[in-house]
Amino acid sequence: MNHIIEVRNLKKYFDINSRMGMVQHQVKAVDGVSFSVAEGETLGLVGESGCGKSTTGRLILRLIKPTSGEIFLEGRDINSIKDKELRSIRKDIQIVFQNPYSALDPRMTVTDILSEPLSIHKIVHKYEYGKEVKRLLGLVGLSEQDGKKFPHEFSGGQRQRIGIARAMATRPKFIICDEPVSALDVSVQSQILNLLGDLQKEMKVSYLFIAHGLNVIRHVSDKVGVMYLGKIVEMGIVDEVFEKPIHPYTKALLSSAPVPDPFRSMHLEVLEGEIPSPVNPPSGCAFHPRCRHMLAICKEKRPFLQHISLNHKVACHLADIAFEGGRASYA
Repeated sequence: MNHIIEVRNLKKYFDINSRMGMVQHQVKAVDGVSFSVAEGETLGLVGESGCGKSTTGRLILRLIKPTSGEIFLEGRDINSIKDKELRSIRKDIQIVFQNPYSALDPRMTVTDILSEPLSIHKIVHKYEYGKEVKRLLGLVGLSEQDGKKFPHEFSGGQRQRIGIARAMATRPKFIICDEPVSALDVSVQSQILNLLGDLQKEMKVSYLFIAHGLNVIRHVSDKVGVMYLGKIVEMGIVDEVFEKPIHPYTKALLSSAPVPDPFRSMHLEVLEGEIPSPVNPPSGCAFHPRCRHMLAICKEKRPFLQHISLNHKVACHLADIAFEGGRASYA
C-alpha cells in the first residue's frame, strides 16, 4: 500500500522553565506516536482534550519541531528538511482549522485569500488566478460573486468552505482537519463532512481527521487512533474498533457517546478521576489510575501497541493476559 504519510515514534516535550531560566519540568504532549496514512485514506484521531491530537497535527505540518521521531511524506523525511526547503513540502500538506472565524484574514476578500497560496506556490500563472479561484469556489459550493466579499459577510459554514477551498488551492496530497466541524451548527456539520468526503473521492487526497465526536470519526474515517495522554492506546479499522473495543479507555469513550434510541439499554463505563498531568505522568500504563481492571504490572511496565488482529492494535497488558479467541474476557 502506498503511504502518503508515515509517522514513527514521534515525540514532543515542552520545557517548563523556572524563574532562573532553567528547565524545571517537561510536558510530554506527544510521547511515542506512530501511524501511517495511505493515499485516499482517512485516519481519525480521537481522545479527551489535552491528549496531544492537535499537537500531532502541527508536528506533521512542521509548525512546531518534534523532540524526536520521524515523519515521512511519500518516503521523504520531513524532519531532515531545512527551513528554506519547507516551501516545497507546504503545498503537499495543508490544514483546515477548527475555528472558521479566526482562520481567515478579515481584511482580505475571498479572492485574495484563495489567490495567495496560488501565488506563493506558483500553482498557476498569475493571469489564470481568476479562473482558478472560480474553480475553487465552485468546488466547495460557492459562487463566483462570493469571491468579492469579505469573511464577515459569510456564515460559519460558508467560512469553513472557504477554508477548505484555501487548503485545496495547492492541490495537496494530505490535509490535516483539526476539528473542522466542532464550531459549527449540527445542521451544517453534515454538509461540511459530506463536502470533505466528495473532495477526497475527486482529488484522492488523504486526511488526518482530529475530532472529539465519535459519531463524526466513525462517519468519515477508514482507520481510527484513540489517544490518551500523548500516546495512542488503540488503533484499527474504524468498524472493528467501534464494534469490538479492547482498551478500557476506548470502551469508556464509546459508552459515553449518546445513542438516539430510547429503548436501547446501555452499559456505561464510568471513568473516575481526572486525566493525570502530562508534566508528571503515572509510571507504567498512563491510564492505570482510572482503570477498574488495573493489574500490578500496569503500575510498573508501559504497554506498547501490539496486533490483536490483522487490522487492530492495542496497548494494554490486559490484552496480553485475557485476550482469548478474538474477544477480551474481561469485557
